[in-house]
Amino acid sequence: MIQRTLLDNGIRVLSEKVPGCHSVSLGIWVNNGSRHEVAKFNGISHFLEHMLFKGTERRTAQGIAREIDSVGGVLNGFTSREFSCYFVKILSQKLPMAMDLLGDLLCHSRFDLDEMEKERRVIMQEIAMIEDSPEELIHDQFFRNMWLNHSLGLPVVGNNETVSGIDRETLLDFMAQRYVGNNLAVVAAGDVDHEALLALAQQSLGDIPATGPTVDCIAPLVQRRVEVCERDLEQTQICLGVEGLPQNHDERYGVYLLNTILGGNMSSRLFQKVREELGLAYSVYSYHNNHSDCGSFVVSAATSAENAPLLVRTVIEEMSRLRQSPVSDEELRSAKDCLKGSMLLSMESTDNRMTRLAKNELFIRNVGITLEKSEALIDAVTKETVQSLAERLFIDDTLNLLAMGRIKPNIFPDIDLQIS
Repeated sequence: MIQRTLLDNGIRVLSEKVPGCHSVSLGIWVNNGSRHEVAKFNGISHFLEHMLFKGTERRTAQGIAREIDSVGGVLNGFTSREFSCYFVKILSQKLPMAMDLLGDLLCHSRFDLDEMEKERRVIMQEIAMIEDSPEELIHDQFFRNMWLNHSLGLPVVGNNETVSGIDRETLLDFMAQRYVGNNLAVVAAGDVDHEALLALAQQSLGDIPATGPTVDCIAPLVQRRVEVCERDLEQTQICLGVEGLPQNHDERYGVYLLNTILGGNMSSRLFQKVREELGLAYSVYSYHNNHSDCGSFVVSAATSAENAPLLVRTVIEEMSRLRQSPVSDEELRSAKDCLKGSMLLSMESTDNRMTRLAKNELFIRNVGITLEKSEALIDAVTKETVQSLAERLFIDDTLNLLAMGRIKPNIFPDIDLQIS
């Protein structure tokens, strides 16, 4: 059973009681990420997330870790382009401690200067780690190109220059503007009583102000871009994509199925063609990356420099095939079974249930979408819908390609980059 209550300061409290659980997954979700930053202070949301674990007025950083470890719980946080999350998974009887801890992090962190400088160095090492991981770096650079001159194209972690320029006052001012009631949601799933959770949230977070400055979020304009980045790598990394749909679009289930068919699993067209038939890559996959007002449909793979043109041409051909001809009844049925099966299996985890509930609230604005309703929406998608989506999304006007490796700028003939 899902319940939702709004506190006086605008904080949304949501819970899902899951029978048979002994634990609870609790998250505080903040409508704040790298898209809410200015370029000068890119990475400030991620920096803030790190600093909230570095000690409060009542707890040291080590004390925070020990408190969770002493009861066998898990504490962590993450930042994305549109939201940040601080979460705990713990035995249900320890929920009061978990809510007090998360509330303490958000309301009473000290932002000690020495700790801030140490964490700045940690983040710079994280940036260096991404630079040393081309299979991760290429996605940041791909979205920088796709969403050029838009905050969604900024990397979540920032860069050395912007992270170096963030001081304590800037961090505190940013938190005061963004960490306000109408940007916060307390979400729990598992062995949880909603009224008890409501009282704990009010006690821990009731003093947070309701509103802050409004940030206008404008959807990015996607244009066709092709870039080749020469870099001394053993493999050539490829990211190829087009504009997708926003998170709450009515046809999102059709896109999920289109993705499953194109490159979403081992029986997908790209996996079977690129890996199994042609032997061009060890890993090839597609994904639909959606946000509140936009999205992207991306294919990623890595191959040898000499095979890069063939790999890209093969991907384009498979996208064209989906535009030109409807998928078979059997292929659509298999994709639906895969999607429903994955969804149902994921619901065995309270972490996933908590995340699903939070995203339904933040993006879909509807927490009443049950698993049964989701299954029905998947079943309602026709092969005509899938083809129509392919025709509308797989177009040259928004085609973006980024290739990184030991390759030359003119390696891809323009004729190979035309979706027909």
